[in-house]
Amino acid sequence: MLALIMLQAVASAGIAQVGAAIGAGLAVIGAGLGIGKIGSAAMEAIGRQPEAASDIRMNMIIIGALVEGVALFAVIVCLLALYA
Repeated sequence: MLALIMLQAVASAGIAQVGAAIGAGLAVIGAGLGIGKIGSAAMEAIGRQPEAASDIRMNMIIIGALVEGVALFAVIVCLLALYA
């Protein structure tokens, strides 16, 4: 089923455009999974060492921002490939 949808998309659009759309989707999915893993690990660490909660939270926010920045960069590159 998915292969049929992909073949129809390739027939109507160029392969580069389909690749850009898939790349943007994978970048967003990867960022979501990464931020979820960061949050999960941070909550586990705070549960083990509650006295270090502020340091863990600060590091979690910094790493989350870096992941979001990389994901945004990947989506922008895919959009440039899509429209350029």
